[in-house]
Amino acid sequence: MADGMGGLIDLASRSGLLSPVRAAALASAAVRWGPTLAAPVAASALANPGGQAIIDDSGSISWRDLDAQSTRLAEGLHAMGVGRGARLGVMCRNRREFVELTVAAAKGGIEVVYLNTGFAAPQLNEVVLRESIAAVAIDAEYASLLDPTGIVRVIVIGDAAPAHGTPLADVHERRLWRLPLRGSLPINPVLLTSGTTGTPKGARRSGRIDPSAATSVLQRIPYRADDVVCIASPLFHAWGFAQLGIAVSLGCTVVVSATFGASAVLEQIPKHSVSVLAVVPLLLQRLLDADEFDEADLSTLRIVASSGSALPVPTVIDWLRRGGPNLYNLYGSTEVGQATLATPADLRAHPDTAGRALDGSEIGILDDDGALLSAGSVGRIFVGSGAQFDGYTGGGGKEVVDGLMSTGDVGRVDETGLLFVTGRADEMIVSGGENVFPQEVEDVLLADDRIADVAVVGVSDDDFGQRLAAFVVRAAGVKITKPEARALVADQLARHKVPRDVTFCTELPRTATGKIQRTKL
Repeated sequence: MADGMGGLIDLASRSGLLSPVRAAALASAAVRWGPTLAAPVAASALANPGGQAIIDDSGSISWRDLDAQSTRLAEGLHAMGVGRGARLGVMCRNRREFVELTVAAAKGGIEVVYLNTGFAAPQLNEVVLRESIAAVAIDAEYASLLDPTGIVRVIVIGDAAPAHGTPLADVHERRLWRLPLRGSLPINPVLLTSGTTGTPKGARRSGRIDPSAATSVLQRIPYRADDVVCIASPLFHAWGFAQLGIAVSLGCTVVVSATFGASAVLEQIPKHSVSVLAVVPLLLQRLLDADEFDEADLSTLRIVASSGSALPVPTVIDWLRRGGPNLYNLYGSTEVGQATLATPADLRAHPDTAGRALDGSEIGILDDDGALLSAGSVGRIFVGSGAQFDGYTGGGGKEVVDGLMSTGDVGRVDETGLLFVTGRADEMIVSGGENVFPQEVEDVLLADDRIADVAVVGVSDDDFGQRLAAFVVRAAGVKITKPEARALVADQLARHKVPRDVTFCTELPRTATGKIQRTKL
């Protein structure tokens, strides 16, 4: 058994997260499948065969059936020529098949590249070519985006022309006569960056999976083995995938849906007795804005875990007031892994904090020359942890100084160890010689009930170099004028932070994970 998986099992057992029966089953499965998601699925099939593994839009599937179907799928992929060492692209919405494909790949020794369901055809085909993907498992709605190349195509769900691929159900039937599977090597998936400024890059990690990220999160967030975890974040994204890994490792029931509407999520919580909700900040905002939020039954909800982009201060304050003291904010990135975590107590005291360093992580604030700054000083945020990526699959990587990797953000750490993120270094606006970060201005505007969403960017200006431009989405049924929007900022921030341009729009361009695509504004 891998040492890392053993450490995770030991932590979960000591903390009461795993029963002795499940701990023994997980230890045995880890010997068979190594440090992959196949091990906890196989363990749950032994310890809790009839238990619900995944609940999705089609119903539920048990651990026994998930384990058996993933084995058949691994065999079927091998029969189609997708064998050990091959790369499989997975482009499907949140549903049981996503998990089944992930587990089947682990059992078959196949490397997975998770593809963004928001890709347009040029992005998709560029990534498929760059990542040397041999086969793609794809929802029918996206199948026509693929170039007619010789790669193997599997239609995950939906109807598609025969030329577009083989239905997943048919792959299950293409079993070899003898079991072609053997204990997996540690195969880490390729997760893509968000791609807010261009084609997403593949984040490469080699060697054994370091479980320190999962164990450190378990030490801070009070997960339980009987939790029902609703992942309302794309599974192909690092945050959603991490939550899937934690939930499956503990044997929790996972609730997913192909769409992430606020009303649907609010219905799922009481329907399935959801106790853990994993979200991106945008969904948290939409939940709070939903007409039915204050009447929704959230009594089973113990944990609301948010990550993926900056969590606006007004959203933190509003959730703690109306949703309860259950909000956790995790800061990190696809490249550096998980860095800090803010608990409800941290957020009550400091709604703008990203929290304290997780065990196994180190935070450094460096100046432009790479020198470490003292507490309270603002500089570039660097992170050191065992979860760092090795580099981009297309070449290149992040700046590293003394083992610490750049996040691309600017911020500070106070005397108590709390991290405060000022903003992205590449989003900083220099207007008239003064530095402005959009997040501060956006937080002021979002605090007004008349504004539902906002993004602030810098645009060229002959006199000041750059000036601030705000793109504002009005809340439904209310009005706010451009002078009123500017006055909100002028009342609270310095004059050089007041947007000179205000544009009202119906929605902001965002990625599938909720990040604003500022280059499109």
